[in-house]
Parts: sequence; C-alpha cells; structure tokens
Amino acid sequence: MAPTSSEVKEPKAVEETINDSSDFEGEKWLIRDCDIYKDEYKECTSFRGRFHQYFIFGEALNCNQWKKDYDNCCKWESDKDTKAANAVIESEKARRMERLKAHYKNDIWKKRSSPPPDWDKPLPEWMQKRNENTYLDHKAKEYREGTLKENSSDWSCAIM
Repeated sequence: MAPTSSEVKEPKAVEETINDSSDFEGEKWLIRDCDIYKDEYKECTSFRGRFHQYFIFGEALNCNQWKKDYDNCCKWESDKDTKAANAVIESEKARRMERLKAHYKNDIWKKRSSPPPDWDKPLPEWMQKRNENTYLDHKAKEYREGTLKENSSDWSCAIM
C-alpha cells in the first residue's frame, strides 16, 4: 500500500527539523537509548516492580512518564521531532533534580572545592603491614620498579 501524501515527508521539511535541533545540541546527550525507557516502563509496571514500590513507598508509583519518554524518544529517533526530544530532555532534567534534591538541600556537611592538603599522605603503619605480601602489593612494587609486564601472556583471570 502506497503512503498518502500526508505520510510522505518532504526532504526540505526533515532538513529544517534537523537544523532546528541545534538549539539543544549541548543537551542531546541526556537522551538515552529508547530501549532503556521501554525497559524502565516494563520494570515499573511489572508485578515485581509493583511489589517493590508497595514495600518501599506504601503505594504503587505512576509509571506513565517512562511510557511518555519512550514514545517521545521513538519520535525523536524516527522523525527527528525536536518537540519530542525537548520533552525527553526536560524529563531527564526533572528526574536528575529529583534524585539530587537531597544533595542540594544538605546543609549539614560543608562542601569543599578541593581535596584536603594531606590527601596523599602514607597509609598508617598497621595498614601497610596488613597489606604486605598481597598480590596488589607485589604488583604495585613491580609498577614502581618498572618491571611490570603489561602485555604478559601468563596473566589469567578467574571469576568465582
């Protein structure tokens, strides 16, 4: 079945839409892969997710924002719809601000702009003794002495 004239996009219109996207060029990195929004929505609405929400918050959460973000992300990916992209970006910003709200409202701890002056002082003697003859200690000594072989074929890794 051939697409109708309303479904066919003119190349000029698509090009203009892409050019209009330059106003949020610095924030485009906030848009995740669309599958991530879909997975978050599925997790939020699953039985396990609802049980977790009830256990933590005492009620089921509203998962509609994940669905909206998924739909807008798909519009952005397929049609380069800048309104949809901006909606996803604003949603991500709101999500980030909600997550960092406690950090910004914290007035107990003094925030510092640089590390303390003695941040690189040697470890206490008891800790140095405890770490003697460990694998990490031997590798650190090899690294300091310059005898560490970076591309050694006798290295192995075991995950247990």
